[in-house]
This record gives sequence, C-alpha cells and structure tokens, in this order.
Amino acid sequence: MYQRGDERKMMPLYAIGRAILIPLMKLLFFYEVKGKNNIPKKGGYIVCSNHLSNFDPVFLGITQKRQIFYMAKKELFKNKFFGWLIRKLGAFPVDRGKGDGKAINNAETLIEEGKVLGIFIEGTRSKTGEFLRPKAGAAMIAEKVNVPVIPVCITPKNKKVRIFQKVTISWGEPISCDQLGLGSGSGEGYRNATKKIMGQIAALRERDMQARLKAPEVDEK
Repeated sequence: MYQRGDERKMMPLYAIGRAILIPLMKLLFFYEVKGKNNIPKKGGYIVCSNHLSNFDPVFLGITQKRQIFYMAKKELFKNKFFGWLIRKLGAFPVDRGKGDGKAINNAETLIEEGKVLGIFIEGTRSKTGEFLRPKAGAAMIAEKVNVPVIPVCITPKNKKVRIFQKVTISWGEPISCDQLGLGSGSGEGYRNATKKIMGQIAALRERDMQARLKAPEVDEK
C-alpha cells in the first residue's frame, strides 16, 4: 500500500527500465534538460507535454527523479503481454473522447496519493511536429484535486524526433489552479486554462529554438 512520504518510490520494473534507458537515450539522442529546478520534490502534480514520438514518455521519465503515471489509450492494452507490461510501468487505460469516468477517478486517486500524473495535452502524436489542438482533460483534473500543472516541451532539432539528433526537454514553472483561472467548473474556464498551458509549452519551444539558432553549429553523427 502506498504511504505518504513515498512520493519518490518507483515501481520495480519502472526503476529498472529507467536505469537502463538513461545512458542509452543519452547516446541515441544527445538530449539536454532545462528547468529541472522547477520540478517539485514531493506532492502530486500533473505533467503536461507535447507529443511527437513513442520516445516521449521515456524522455519525461529519465529527465526527473519521480515516476510518472500515464493515461494510455485503451487500444494499447488489447495485447495481453503489452498491456501487462505497460501496467507494470504505471500506465492505465482511458477511452479517449468518451468521458471515461473510471480513468479520471484513477488519475485523481494517484494525485491525491502524492504521485505524478502524465498527460500529453494534444491527446495524440503530432505527425508534422506542429502543435495540435489541446484537450481540456488536464485542466479538469487539476481543478478537481487542486494541484499545479507543469508544462514540458520536447523540442527536437528538425520538428521530428530522430536518433542521433539533439533533443531538448524543458520543464517549465508549475502553474497553479489560481493562475490558470480554474475554480468555476465551466467549460469556458477549462478551455481558457488549457490555452494557457499550451501557451507555456509553446513559449518553451520558442525559447529553445531561438537558443539553438544562436548556438554554434555542432556536427551530429
């Protein structure tokens, strides 16, 4: 049973996988991390990131020290072995687009226990590298359990994540429910809060792209 104070305790398979993947991903992607000081050391919160590739959960998992529990589309659980595997890694199914109450309750329970919930705010991967229209689920959950949202942007060199090319993972400052204007429980309030979260993600990408343009070019093999 989970106990308060165990916020940094990881599921065994997650901890093993993370230890293996940290050096491997560093070799494959030359990744850099920004804003690690923005990450709370305890307490529940929601990580909201853009979504470009299947590597994104790994990037988020290896660039900070707490386990992230993800909502994952229910189709991923149809294969019994893969479904078992991702459950052991902390994922749980959600029926996208249908107001899945069970998934929402699972998410709220995790956060109330002091754990970290990961949501890809666009709801699916972007095939072009451009941002997609964000979904309001993160704002709704944040309001219900009154926890901050941390915007994260994954910024590859050329819009798409490719091996042997640099990727920047930037963690923004936590955004409180008050800062998001939440509290009314209205659809308009959720939409406005979601736009603010997405705006912060976009600002992180713009900053990182500008910094990359100013930096001297380095050959990537």
